[in-house]
Amino acid sequence: MKTIDDFNFEDKKALIRVDFNVPLDGDFNVTDTSRIEAAKPTILKILEDGGSTVLMSHLGRPKGKVNPDMSLGHIQEKVSEIIGVEVKFVDDCIGDKVSEAIEALETGEVLMLENLRFYAEEESGDKPFAEKLSKNGDVYVNDAFGTAHRAHASTTIVAEFFPERKCFGYLLAREIKAIEKVMQTGEKPVTAILGGAKVSSKITIIENILDKVDNLIIGGGMTYTFVKAQGGQIGDSICEDDKTDLALDILRQAEEKGVAVHLPIDVVAADAFDNAANTKVVDVDKIADGWLGLDVGPATLENFKNVILGSKTILWNGPVGVFEMERFAKGTVSVGNFVDQATQNGAFSLVGGGDSVAAVKQFGFEDKVSYVSTGGGAMLESLEGRTLPGIAAILD
Repeated sequence: MKTIDDFNFEDKKALIRVDFNVPLDGDFNVTDTSRIEAAKPTILKILEDGGSTVLMSHLGRPKGKVNPDMSLGHIQEKVSEIIGVEVKFVDDCIGDKVSEAIEALETGEVLMLENLRFYAEEESGDKPFAEKLSKNGDVYVNDAFGTAHRAHASTTIVAEFFPERKCFGYLLAREIKAIEKVMQTGEKPVTAILGGAKVSSKITIIENILDKVDNLIIGGGMTYTFVKAQGGQIGDSICEDDKTDLALDILRQAEEKGVAVHLPIDVVAADAFDNAANTKVVDVDKIADGWLGLDVGPATLENFKNVILGSKTILWNGPVGVFEMERFAKGTVSVGNFVDQATQNGAFSLVGGGDSVAAVKQFGFEDKVSYVSTGGGAMLESLEGRTLPGIAAILD
């Protein structure tokens, strides 16, 4: 696996695919800078070598048309502030204007190109468009894990034009190693904590990891599909009725493979999907009609704690309750504390997937786990066992 440490960038222009698809408020201020901060070490390494960098990214979904609201020019100032170097900007990503800006780029300078997705050819993986992008640098660096699962021109096809001069940036290399540690080389016991609303969105992950984990903790809304499948009463809790057979099949597969499945024992039930609802703790399989489970209960947390603290490798994907509402956040916060404690005791912990990453950030666990993945869809596809096109293009 070639990383930027395998290259000396002196007098080289590095074309870096970064993931600066950051959230903006109504005044175009960046509301979460973590993706920019994540790319900083790669950019600085190249500048310190005596090279210059050309940054390319998408922002939002302009669907192949120029949309001023999605211009990367809005984040130029914030990127400059975070990188610590004045970032230049050109309002296109191919063509004469771009060529001139790159030609004028001096050692130690950073140039950011306009939104790649202003061209429909980016998302379609158009080869001639990728070839034009390839003219923008001497070495291609992919540091955008968040888009590595897409065979787009800038993430995959462009690498073909750099057969000997392509590598991973620090961020993407770390992502690959973190997933490998969970899925291949992790110290046992390995525990996966899977939450979220639907079994259907996690089925391929579950099937792929059953051969790799010792414990599977299930929480969140998908709990109730498993409970109903086993004949439990779940009241008005969320349930995928058409997935009950699938849930039973997962439990059967887990038993055959010697994987211990830990479902909630008790839950915090509410009489409405509302932070101000009446609540009570009940057995997970005895939820009355008119009530719905919105968080895991105290006995469940005690069980989850024992499993997590006994683990050496932990994957956490998905919250175990409706953490967006304060009264139903205790379970997710407690799981975060258990993972923090296990990490302090020497376990390797990887958090990935949109909602679990949001929860980790909201409750201040970012620096208390081993690694927080920056790529939602890419992370999930990696866990499903797929080879991501953006990664394969560098390894090829």
